[in-house]
Amino acid sequence: MVEERSFKDRKKLNLTVKREFQRWMLKQVLVAVVFSSVVAAVILYFYARQEVVDSFFTAHIKIRRVSDLLLPVICAGSAVSLAVGVFLSLFLPQKIAGPIYRIEQGLVQIGSGDLTTVITLRDNDTLKDLAENVNKSTASLRSQVHEAKAGCMELEKAVLEGDSAQVSELMQRQKELIAKLIT
Repeated sequence: MVEERSFKDRKKLNLTVKREFQRWMLKQVLVAVVFSSVVAAVILYFYARQEVVDSFFTAHIKIRRVSDLLLPVICAGSAVSLAVGVFLSLFLPQKIAGPIYRIEQGLVQIGSGDLTTVITLRDNDTLKDLAENVNKSTASLRSQVHEAKAGCMELEKAVLEGDSAQVSELMQRQKELIAKLIT
């Protein structure tokens, strides 16, 4: 019987995500943030440098408020951050969504009874370990089904031969095989 777990326990379990996947995702996000920060800093540097080169009097007349100076920099930084965010939202999910889709399609086939299904992902896909675990589980189920089929054929043969002792023994073995499968 499955135990009910509290919300706190489930929350703890969610923190045990694979470290490699966490590092990969963190690296992707950090690269995007650092890139947008560097571009914003470069824009600010060149904009500030341009203003410093001009004479003080010209700058004094041009700049009435600090926001007049910072508005173009803020707009440029926001535009770069938006562009990086859009890029990240378009391409990062594909690294996850593609493998999930392939695993999902494989699970649909397995669920329909095709235990010969093998889920294959590319070498650099992030969810390759998950696909391998699903394949191992399917292979284990396939093995158990083969054992049950072989036992059924032996049982049928014993029934046709009329060997009641062997029929009893084979029926007990079939019950044990089926008892292994938790439903």
